[in-house]
Amino acid sequence: MGEVFRIFLRLGLTSFGGPIAHLGYFRREFVERRGWLDEETFAAIIAFCSVLPGPTSSQVGMLIGLLRAGPGGAFGAWFGFTAPSAIAMTVIALALHGLEGHGGITASGWFNGLLFGLSAAAAAVVTHAVLGLARSLCTDRETKTIALGATILAIVTAGSAGLGWLPIALGAVVGALFLRERSVDAAPAFPVRVPRTVALIAATIFALVVAFLLVPQWLASPAVALLETIVRAGTLVFGGGHVVLPLLGDLVSNGLLTARDFFAGYGAVQAMPGPLFTFAAFIGAANASPLSGVLGALVATVAIFVPSFALIFALAPVWDRLRTLPRAAGALSGANASVVGLLAGVLYYPILASLGTHPGGIGIAIAAYALIAVWMFPPWVVVAVSALLGAFAGALG
Repeated sequence: MGEVFRIFLRLGLTSFGGPIAHLGYFRREFVERRGWLDEETFAAIIAFCSVLPGPTSSQVGMLIGLLRAGPGGAFGAWFGFTAPSAIAMTVIALALHGLEGHGGITASGWFNGLLFGLSAAAAAVVTHAVLGLARSLCTDRETKTIALGATILAIVTAGSAGLGWLPIALGAVVGALFLRERSVDAAPAFPVRVPRTVALIAATIFALVVAFLLVPQWLASPAVALLETIVRAGTLVFGGGHVVLPLLGDLVSNGLLTARDFFAGYGAVQAMPGPLFTFAAFIGAANASPLSGVLGALVATVAIFVPSFALIFALAPVWDRLRTLPRAAGALSGANASVVGLLAGVLYYPILASLGTHPGGIGIAIAAYALIAVWMFPPWVVVAVSALLGAFAGALG
């Protein structure tokens, strides 16, 4: 267990580049270098995690830790891989609030410019994510239609707290009804064996999560509304970590986080190693509810991971049967297509809307996109450059 923790801690400190890059790091470390897994086992784990909601690289890491060292290894893998960026995002949130409360720094040009640069970087990163996801998840007329419908719905419901889940749910229903002939890609038999008792406990936890999400938001206190939004995001993130953006955007709609802080945190997390889900640590620390600061960061980080982790342990024993069901496969295809549209809708509003017609912000966003899409710079470099450009432009007035 200690060995698993140390290796994943090192990966958590050095694994830049997002989920796909993380899987490359894992393959090199655990298949090629250490021989903990063979290629077939590694591919089967990825196939399982990639079609379920949640952070794929973190889920793969947990299952590798489980195979190597049991439940303690699973926890050690998650903790080691997550802690570095979660701590860094907490520190950034606390520092941001400290600066805002110090001597009118919010009025200083360089500070506002820096935050504006981070928002421009977020626009570039999300644009790149939308186009990449569209190429891989919307491959025919049916899935493109679902994505377009989700985009329209996301724009129509923009600013309405608690509705970020609706396009995904409707996409899954449409997929189950009209994409039934599809099937999940063939993959080797799933190699992870989860005891029946563990699977039942995990299924119970997931059922409790779903029950918690049924609490009407108007009955919830600010702290409960914060947790409900974070847990919902962790439950419904299909298609990659970038989908947390629209699902967590409800916190801006209900006043728990300013749009400027939200996009500054989202821009900052692009520069972090490890999972994008540690954006939750920033939100937990920076929000305006009583559950904030260090405690809020800790609770939010755990809360966003719990639903998807419970789901993988609950479904592991029956995955080989579930993956061949046409309706289940169609629902997954529809949900994945809808997240492309959901992300496209959020790209329009509020990300691009926050930049408005400001020529400096638009220029930084275009330059940031060129660095990512044309010159293939890693996101953390693009975020740093965008923040510096924004600060420089703000200082000049």
